[in-house]
Amino acid sequence: MTDGASSAEERWRAFCRWGPYGLLALASTVGAATSTVLMSRGQAYTAGVLVAASFGLQLWWDRTWPGQPEHSPAGSRYFAARTVIAFVLTWLNPLFSIYAVIGYFDAVHLLPPRRVKAGLLATAVTMAGSQSGGLPPRSPSVWILFGVIFALHAGLLVIFGNLREKEAEEAKAKAATMAELERTNARLAQALAENAGLQAQLLLQAREAGVDDERRRLAAEIHDTIAQGLTGIITQLQVVAAAEDPAVARTHLERAQALARQSLGEARRSVHDLGPGALEHDSLPEALKKTVADWSVRTGVRAEFTTTGTVEPLHDEIESTLLRIAQEALANTARHARATRVGVTLSYMDDEVTLDVRDDGCGFDPLSLPPRGESGGFGLGGMRARAERLAGTVGIESEPGHGTAVSAHVPLVHHD
Repeated sequence: MTDGASSAEERWRAFCRWGPYGLLALASTVGAATSTVLMSRGQAYTAGVLVAASFGLQLWWDRTWPGQPEHSPAGSRYFAARTVIAFVLTWLNPLFSIYAVIGYFDAVHLLPPRRVKAGLLATAVTMAGSQSGGLPPRSPSVWILFGVIFALHAGLLVIFGNLREKEAEEAKAKAATMAELERTNARLAQALAENAGLQAQLLLQAREAGVDDERRRLAAEIHDTIAQGLTGIITQLQVVAAAEDPAVARTHLERAQALARQSLGEARRSVHDLGPGALEHDSLPEALKKTVADWSVRTGVRAEFTTTGTVEPLHDEIESTLLRIAQEALANTARHARATRVGVTLSYMDDEVTLDVRDDGCGFDPLSLPPRGESGGFGLGGMRARAERLAGTVGIESEPGHGTAVSAHVPLVHHD
């Protein structure tokens, strides 16, 4: 579009520069050919002088124009002098209006805006006089004809002037739109650059957060597998050390070895971000049932497992989280509760799954829990963190002397 507009502007400037020469030459040729019919000898000589003056005026303007801005005073003087010469030539011979018509084309560019209409009407007078039979009109009927033709020219000037103004307004609005579009594009480019920087920053933060999440995951997995396994091994070995019966000692020693093997396998799965080994071949209810039974045998505490609702296959992460929470709750019970009975219930509801672990132990005050120390486990905080990663919750109900109840709620998300 820019190249097309530039080409049109160049053609227009060429016409404004060479058009007057061509029209003057054509008018002079036609005037000379009709001089014996339309002019006297004296008028012919006068016309020749005026043609020479017009040619000289055009040469002057041709040298002056390149350094002049649009609507310059020099342009106004040139237009006025040319219009007067063209009017006189048309007075002498109506066919010289061929030269006068140039005023219609360059008045807008040569004259200040407030004088454009006057310049166009002056040209219209010359054109109307030529088309009505010559100047001056020689009879009332010719004057009427002159008035009608002049009114026609003036009306056309008004119509085309309005069209030109409308076009100029549209061009101005389009230019303003283009300028605003360029500013918008610049702001968009700046925003994209800022967005790229923010994206790079977010990626860095995401990588750092991923590293932190992986550290927390490994810490929680180690706590839920190796730490609990080692606790169980220590308990079994303490029984071995205190046992006088070799058969009892051998039994607890075998249990310690089994716990060591199981802990080693869980540690390997944790490193490779795999689910608990208990879920490899069993469903969540079966895995919980076995976990509760093994814990009961290991600790000597009576424990029961119950399932309510319709059992459905759950997403791997849901099952893994519930099993880990159950293992942690049972480990806490073994370490702190001094319970004689434990109940674990898995409930399938419409849109969530609930895991409840209750004991009849010594209980505690949930509001006065000590902070986790260097030797402490993830405990209740770890269980809550696991549930919250799945948009779930973990609630604790306990009172000194009245046991403890841990209740985990997670969304029911089916297996893929």
